[in-house]
Amino acid sequence: MERTELNTLGEFGLIDRIKTKFNLQNTESVKGIGDDAAVIDIGNQYMLISTDMLLEGVHFDLSYAPLRHLGYKAVAVNVSDIAAMNGIAKSITVGIGLSNRISVEAVDEIYEGIKFACEDYKVDLIGGDTTSSRSGLVISITVTGVVDKDKVAYRSGAKVNDILCVTGDLGAAYFGLQILEREKQEYIANPSMQPDLEEKSYLVGKQLKPEARADIIHELAEVGVVPSAMIDISDGLASEILHLSTQSGVGALIFEDKLPIEDITMLTATEFNISPVTAALNGGEDYQLLFTVKQADFDKIKNISDITPIGYMTEDKAVELVLNSGAKASIQAQGWNHLQ
Repeated sequence: MERTELNTLGEFGLIDRIKTKFNLQNTESVKGIGDDAAVIDIGNQYMLISTDMLLEGVHFDLSYAPLRHLGYKAVAVNVSDIAAMNGIAKSITVGIGLSNRISVEAVDEIYEGIKFACEDYKVDLIGGDTTSSRSGLVISITVTGVVDKDKVAYRSGAKVNDILCVTGDLGAAYFGLQILEREKQEYIANPSMQPDLEEKSYLVGKQLKPEARADIIHELAEVGVVPSAMIDISDGLASEILHLSTQSGVGALIFEDKLPIEDITMLTATEFNISPVTAALNGGEDYQLLFTVKQADFDKIKNISDITPIGYMTEDKAVELVLNSGAKASIQAQGWNHLQ
C-alpha cells in the first residue's frame, strides 16, 4: 500500500482531505469542518462548537510554562475560536492526559488556571475526561458558544473593497517564545543562572498567557457591526489572511506601515536580528481577531482603540503586502504547521 507522509499534506491539506470524505447528514448541522467552529441550529440561535488540543513537547514546554498559565491558555485559545465566529463562549469540557510525572498538586495548578479563565470569560466547566498518558501532559478542551443567526461571521463572507482589520498587536507572542527558548538554553549551560525576564514581561506574557478577544465581540455588538468575515490569528497573520481570501474568493492588499507592532516587539526583533514584519506575518499564537467590515460600517468601528485597519479586499485574487518602499510582495503562509 502506498504511503504518504503527513508533512507532504500539512495541517490544512489533511483537514481538507478529511472534509471531502464526510457529508453533513442532519439539518441542524449548518457548518461542519472548515471554519473556526462548527455551527449547529438550536432554534432561536446557533450553537458553536470547537476543540483544541495542547500537547507537551509540541505546544508547550514545562521547563518554562507555568501550569497555571497553561490551564488558562488552554481555555483562552478555545474561547478565541468562538469569538472568531462573532459568538460568545458558554461552556467547556476538559480532557486531560496525565503522565506519572504529574502530581496531584500539579493537576490542582492546571485547574486553578482553567478556573481563572472560566471566571474571566464567564464560561462554565461542565465535564470532561481524565486518562493516563505515556507521552507527557495532554490537555484537550471542547468549547460551546452561541451566536444570533443573523450575526454569525464565517471565513467566507469577505467582499471586494471590504476593509481588513486586526485587533491588538502582532508578533509579540513569537518573540516571547524566542526569549523563553533562549533563557532555557542559557539555563542548561549554566544551571545557577537566574533568568531576568522583567524587561520582556509583555512579550513572555503574550506567549504564556494569551487573552481571547471576547471583549471585541461585545464592542462590535454595541456599535451594531457584524463582520463580513472573521478568523482568529493562531497560525500567523499571513496564513489567516490566505484563509479569508481563499474561502471568500477575493484577494487582499495589506500595508506594512499599518501593521500594529509594539515598540518592545520592534526592539526585540532587532536583538534577534529578525524582521518584526516577518514575525507579525508568520509568528502565530497572537490570538487576535482578523476580520473584514463593509466600508459603510467603518465609521462605526474607527474609534474602537484596539482595532486597526491594515488593508482591504480586492477583486484580483492576489494576496499582497505593500512595503514601505511602495513595492508589493506576495504573501505566503509560513506560520506554524503542526505536522512539520
